[in-house]
Amino acid sequence: MAVDPFAELLRHLRRNANRTQDEQAAAINAASGRATMTRREVNRYEKGANVPTDHTLGNIALACGVPLEPLLREAKASRARRRENKAEAEDLEDVKRRTLLGGAVVGAAAAAEPWGRLAYALSKGSKIDPESAGVLIDHAARLHVDELSESALSLQARVEAHLDAITAALPRAGTHERALTIAAGETAALAGWVAWDLSEHDKAASYYGVTSECAKKAGHPPLRALALGYASYGAASPAKALEMLSQAAQDVRGRGNATAAAWALGRYAEEAAQSGDDAGALRALEQAKFAYDFADHTSEQAWVRFVTPYRMDSLTLSVYGELKRQELTATADSAVERLGGQLPESGVVVLGDLASALLRGGDVDRGAYVAHQFAAAAESKPNTMGRQRAQAIAAGLPDTEHDLVDHLLTFATL
Repeated sequence: MAVDPFAELLRHLRRNANRTQDEQAAAINAASGRATMTRREVNRYEKGANVPTDHTLGNIALACGVPLEPLLREAKASRARRRENKAEAEDLEDVKRRTLLGGAVVGAAAAAEPWGRLAYALSKGSKIDPESAGVLIDHAARLHVDELSESALSLQARVEAHLDAITAALPRAGTHERALTIAAGETAALAGWVAWDLSEHDKAASYYGVTSECAKKAGHPPLRALALGYASYGAASPAKALEMLSQAAQDVRGRGNATAAAWALGRYAEEAAQSGDDAGALRALEQAKFAYDFADHTSEQAWVRFVTPYRMDSLTLSVYGELKRQELTATADSAVERLGGQLPESGVVVLGDLASALLRGGDVDRGAYVAHQFAAAAESKPNTMGRQRAQAIAAGLPDTEHDLVDHLLTFATL
């Protein structure tokens, strides 16, 4: 009996990702956060013995870097074929209405979707069309949004899988090569960021190097600014961090880069404050605020999605706290008011930087109070750099808060 077209499609997706069945099971488990998928189950799916549940299909889509809806549609069709158990002649007639996809047979409905066209391009060597390129570019943007509400550990497998998908598509990019190269660089930078957060520093440096290469190939300096901005957190010295951030600020000069400029200048201000350059820090912070007045973090480069008003609050708090400026109190009040009663996705970052700033600025009681809020929120709303913030807060707490210090240090080692 012929293997069901949907089973062949699942096999095609795995092979396109260059994975064994064991590796596919591991990738699906990484996407789901659970160790429930096995090689045997992957094999059963690919032989047509079972059709994955909709929930499992969601994890397969994430693992393979493809949209979910077409998979759901094809799975539904496969289940219908099983229920109806049509005669062999009808099955053959159905096959004639389908498009051969390099050994896999995919329904015409799916082939009409961006995902279907992308699969065809990857298997046949055809050039990728605008919709297919858009699938990859949009998913890269969504990953940068997810960074606001996911830990590095939960994000890493998805980011690396998507980078694999873009890498496979680039040789067939055609007129979309520059856009996909930029998306690849953005994804590589995020992969570096989560690797750094997981203390995989050599791996992070390699990803940042890839990002810079993409920036050079695409002729897109803001992409290098992203790599430099992320890499500055692990710079060998404050002077090196300032050098990186100065170049980043140069790379994002010009129209359409206001949000990126605000972040690069805000990071420069943060590092300058820590190095003792009060005047330079305050000057860069004012420039960052001015740039952000003209910014729209939702419509500029994909990677600036994390530079929300809350993130700008946290940068300002960090600078004022380090410099022990009197503006810290008013800025803290404003940041708390902006957070409101329902903590937003990036609100944990603000709580962490607010606690650190208050402790450094000398307001120990209020800093300890906010530190308790951060400790509670960081576990329910994970985010990258949560561990680093926990360590920084613990270092500034008084001896009377030894229980909180122990809790934060334990959290930082998870």
